[in-house]
Amino acid sequence: MTTPPREVAASLEVNVTAATELEMQITVAKLPGLTVDETLSVTVDGDPIEPEEIVGEHGSRIHRLQVDSGLVVVDYSASVTTPADPIEVEVTDHSIYLRPSRYAEADKFFGYAAGQFDINLPPSELLQQVTSFVESRLSYIPGASDPIDGAADTLLAGAGVCRDYAHLVVALLRALNIPARLVAVYAPGCDPMDFHAVAEALIDGRWVVVDATGLAPRQTMVRISTGRDAADTAFLDNHRGTINLNSYKVTAIVQGDLPTDTGEDRIAIG
Repeated sequence: MTTPPREVAASLEVNVTAATELEMQITVAKLPGLTVDETLSVTVDGDPIEPEEIVGEHGSRIHRLQVDSGLVVVDYSASVTTPADPIEVEVTDHSIYLRPSRYAEADKFFGYAAGQFDINLPPSELLQQVTSFVESRLSYIPGASDPIDGAADTLLAGAGVCRDYAHLVVALLRALNIPARLVAVYAPGCDPMDFHAVAEALIDGRWVVVDATGLAPRQTMVRISTGRDAADTAFLDNHRGTINLNSYKVTAIVQGDLPTDTGEDRIAIG
């Protein structure tokens, strides 16, 4: 499958009123095979600043800076011409991504998942059943969920946004003994356009992307960050101090027509 060239961008305006340490995860993940031309600009009250870059697991990049006070303006753009190679499966993946986590509390779903799905089915069939289940049980309603809601909250509410869909998929898969994790992506075709969250499941020795929202074709997604859940992948975080996110904007497009995603193929994020 040919992945078309993609153009992605993000801009943020953050007002810092008390000294803080800002962390951002908005840049394309640094992975083998990826060809990307990018620019990142950060200013504080108009003065340029060079943030510290920290590269974590699966190429996730945190840009960290110390700010006493002032208006932080961040502009990022990237042209992705060659997709990243599929992420290799590590022996620790079978342990780390089966554990319950802050927003994907799989331990709360063991009994429920066993009653809802046939645990004797192969993982590939369970993956399709879980995806269809979450798609049918939830309604995509911005504002219906709270940022601290976990997968159990989402199931009870029956509504949420992309991260809520992804958390419920991840929690159910882990409860069915299928390693799963959350990935923040740029998603051309996503409507409404925003940072997008999807799940990845380890099926037959390969990480494949799962998006129960169906908001964007999986073939065009660009990995930003990867983790156990949204606690590891937030696009903006801070430690101590006080900040206010005044505004942010995300764009993601492909050259040519968007591909059609039937939801049936196994696709890796490139």
